[in-house]
Formats: sequence, structure tokens, C-alpha cells
Amino acid sequence: MMQSFDEFKISKQLGYALDDLGFTTPTPIQSESFSVIASGKNVVGIAQTGTGKTGAFLIPVIQKLIQNPSRSYALILVPTRELATQVTDEFKSMSKGLRLSCSCFIGGTNINTDLRVARQQTNVLIATPGRLLDLVNRKAIDLRFFHTLILDEFDRMLDMGFVHDVRKIVHAMSKRQHNMLFSATLDNKQKKIIEEILENPVTVKVSTGQTSNDNIDQDIIKVGAGEDKFALLLRMLENVDLEKVLIFEETKHRASRLCEKLQKKGISSDQIHGNKSQNARQRALDAFKSGKVRTLVATDVAARGIDVSDITHVINMEVPQTFDSYIHRIGRTGRAGKVGKAFTFVD
Repeated sequence: MMQSFDEFKISKQLGYALDDLGFTTPTPIQSESFSVIASGKNVVGIAQTGTGKTGAFLIPVIQKLIQNPSRSYALILVPTRELATQVTDEFKSMSKGLRLSCSCFIGGTNINTDLRVARQQTNVLIATPGRLLDLVNRKAIDLRFFHTLILDEFDRMLDMGFVHDVRKIVHAMSKRQHNMLFSATLDNKQKKIIEEILENPVTVKVSTGQTSNDNIDQDIIKVGAGEDKFALLLRMLENVDLEKVLIFEETKHRASRLCEKLQKKGISSDQIHGNKSQNARQRALDAFKSGKVRTLVATDVAARGIDVSDITHVINMEVPQTFDSYIHRIGRTGRAGKVGKAFTFVD
């Protein structure tokens, strides 16, 4: 395992950018995957949330672009708007001063602005599938020119909600030569579609794809018959150690209602879910990051894409519908080597 980014043999400029970001030592997934990606091999990367998966594909992509700054080089597909924004921000930070460009296209933004931006050449395109296909159908983007495909959170990208769009996009990338799939979890039922996208991939695993982060203490809170779950939550929040809390609800309506109830009790709170505009979602996330609000109430839209390093607690108001959902939710805490706590209410 490589102990420093110097061993990656990356350019000095990229090394300086990583150093400015405080990245001095590669995480295990970055260390294990760099040489594989740099050699042009297809990769399936499995690592727990908060372990530097985004850097694992961005660092070699940026290095390749420094060596050959080709336009329309890489397409990065993600399942949520928040994750697209996060990946875009990380690319800009890591490529600072390198004169590399990226474009981000997500739903909920002005389509006319996107059409104007899409017609400008870019090195890396980051997008959610629906908006990307809209731009492709309007002839604003030609996927034949892209060399590299990256699916971030590929387990979600290949489920029934996205797989048809992903297949269309993959088919349109007729000159595709390099593929990378990264996620925290691996669903064996997706093996066939993975084989459709990747030829002879190298699997890089620094976790089993089925377990949670060792830095997360997990516990359940039993709710007795007739017991008020909201009252239990309020008692928990009396503890000042619950400093920055991400609370998950199963539906948009419940998330909105819970946020309003918390606000009425004097607990600073905001909400993020599918009924909110992209601007409102970003404002809520920014307020949570900066500490302006103590609690952020969310649906699963936030389980992938919230990259806040100091979330102290994750609380599930109900048992998540799938184990993968549980893994991604609680993975929002205990990030970057810190210890986090996750609680799940069980009736």
C-alpha cells in the first residue's frame, strides 16, 4: 500500500493541490486503485463511505488530463443532485490552477443555462442520468466523444430506478475505452449488468461491500406500545453531544412534518428531500455544514451525496427498507477517521 501521494508519481501541481486540501496520505481505496486505473484497466471499487472513493477516481483522471488535456474526456454519472455537486466541488479543488474544466448537469436547474454550458467544451462532465439524457436528446451533448465512464454509487445507478437510463448512456458512448464503478455496497444481483458495462474488470475491495464503517457506534432505540417517538427524539436532543445530527425519515411528507415540529420546539432544523427545489436543498445543506442548523431532516436522497465531515449522529426514525440504504445512511457519520454514532428507532 502506498504511504504518500508522492509514490503515485503524480504531477507536482496536482500534489500541491492535494497538499493544500490537507490530503497527505492516500486512503486504502485510493492507494489500491491508483495504479490499476492509471494503467487503463476497468475497475470495480468497493469501499465504505467516507473513505475517499471520490478521490480514488478523480486523482488518476486529473493526472491523465495533465498529461493529455483532451476535451470530453470523462463522464461521471451519479444518482443524486447533491452527490453531483459534491463531486464537482472536489474536482475543482483538486484541479485548482491546472486549467482543467468540468461541467455539472442536474435536474432542478435552468435547462436553458445548461444548454448554453453544454455547448462549451469541457474535460469532465458530471451529471445525473435524467438531465444528461435530456441534453443528449436536444443534441447539446454528443456522448461519442467521451473516452472514460465513471459510475459513482454504482449500486444505486444500476438498480431499477436508473438502469434503463444508464444503459442508454452506455450505448451512446460508442468510443468508450475505460470504465470505473465505485460504491460502498455491492449487490450480487447486478453482476450481469456490470459485465455488460465492464470487460475484464479488476475488483478493488477495501471492504466487503456488506459491512458498515468500524468508526460508527450503532444502537437501536426500542419504542414501546403507545410511546411517543417524537418525545424520545426530543429527550435525545437534550444531550449537547448530539451536536450535528442527520435524521432520516422514509417519506418527503414525514420529513417536512418532523422538521416543522423540531423548529416549533426551538431546535434549529432544516430539511432536504425531493419536494424541495435544488436551491432550497443546497441552502439547507450549506446551513447544516456551517452549523447554522443543528439538525437536518432528510429522505434517502441525502444518503448519497452529503459529504459533511463532522456529522456527530445519524438517527433513523424507522428501520430503513433495505440494508444497503442503512449502510449508506449511517455512513454519513464517522467519516475521515472520526467516530460517529447511529441510532435507529425500532417499534
